[in-house]
Amino acid sequence: MSFASFWADLLATVVGGVVLAVLFFLAKEKLFPLPKLTGRWYLEQTTQTTAYAPYAGMILRYVVMLWREGNRVEGTAEKIYENSSTGERTFSGGNRTRATVTGYVEKKYFGKDRIYLHVVEDGHGRESTTFYEITVDCADTFRGSFSSMVADQNGTVKCQCKPF
Repeated sequence: MSFASFWADLLATVVGGVVLAVLFFLAKEKLFPLPKLTGRWYLEQTTQTTAYAPYAGMILRYVVMLWREGNRVEGTAEKIYENSSTGERTFSGGNRTRATVTGYVEKKYFGKDRIYLHVVEDGHGRESTTFYEITVDCADTFRGSFSSMVADQNGTVKCQCKPF
């Protein structure tokens, strides 16, 4: 092995590594980007099972403001609508309950991305926790399931960027 051959091999290896790194970066950022979550979303959850019969079939709607930093998600939410056995009503102003949202995006290169959200709502009378597991269907609509500590509720959830 000559000294000139060593430098040529080293240069070829470095250039090949840089080219490969750039290709992986472009694939990650341009071909397989994380979903665009930053902004206003509307979330609708429908209760399917619950320990408290009056909540069965209940529909709740929230307006959610999210921002994403890397795969981490944070935001706030306000309850804007309820349809339950006690009636149908909308909430505005001081009647809205507020919530904090934290979570993350799980990137799936060979499947649909998943969003996991943990919501702590400062409800009327007590604080409650709801966990969402959401699959990214398309750019502006996501679907999944939820589990809440309020009356052991479980059900389906739909998120979209336009009001219901």
